[in-house]
Amino acid sequence: MAADPSEYDKSMPIVAAHLAEVERAVQPIRTSHAGRPYAEVHQALVEALQAEDAQRVVPQVVEQFARQISESPASQ
Repeated sequence: MAADPSEYDKSMPIVAAHLAEVERAVQPIRTSHAGRPYAEVHQALVEALQAEDAQRVVPQVVEQFARQISESPASQ
């Protein structure tokens, strides 16, 4: 069964808005928590996502973001 292209067009603004919420939550944590312990980054990320009302992110995605941020070198 082929997907109706109009459904894609209707869904994309919703998806884009959600991704923008996630980005607004992740970016400040990426800046402030780079190189910090995973557990600290993960907790800060969860709180930031909740504050942006973007907590409906797949747990594995949150874990991956936290891992990447934790493993990033801290800003000098």
